[in-house]
Amino acid sequence: MTKILQPGQSYTFSNYFQMSFPIEEILKELNYNYISQKLELPVVENLPSSFEQLNTTINRNLRLTSLLTEDARKQAAIAPILFEVCDYYQTKLNIEYPVNAGEYLKGTLDYYIKNSKQLLIVEAKNADLTRGFTQLAVELIALAQINESEATKIYGAVTIGNIWKFGFLQQQENLIYEDLNLYIVPEQLEILFKILLGLLG
Repeated sequence: MTKILQPGQSYTFSNYFQMSFPIEEILKELNYNYISQKLELPVVENLPSSFEQLNTTINRNLRLTSLLTEDARKQAAIAPILFEVCDYYQTKLNIEYPVNAGEYLKGTLDYYIKNSKQLLIVEAKNADLTRGFTQLAVELIALAQINESEATKIYGAVTIGNIWKFGFLQQQENLIYEDLNLYIVPEQLEILFKILLGLLG
């Protein structure tokens, strides 16, 4: 069987987005297995009072702009949600965070949130959640290798702004889980926000 990742060659996270190989085959070469199923993600029970303003902001932004580019999606639909998450936990939103875990595992994370309990990566794409999740999975593997967190799971999301998909890395088992559920914005912004808060809680 031909190897996907060639010895001596360097790969960035975005290179994985360009690959047409199935995610299972790519992750196998990084010594990880892959499971796709409906996930029961943690959620907070009660929304903070700031949610109403966030809801108004997201609906306004989507009404007043077209999500034609990745930058437009980031500024109008993604960053406002993540800033609100970080404000809730009083933690920083790291944007374009550099990671280098070796020749196969390096690049920049669009968004990276770390608090005392959990880690969260969010990968923003202009299109193609399927390949976007492959890139996210590789980013999760890289972060697991360089981070000293005691968290058993590292969570991630890939989004095109108005659609979100989640997954996580199970550290002890070298497993990547992909959620079959999709969350639509603005219609499902409330449950999306509860999940994002729950993942870091």
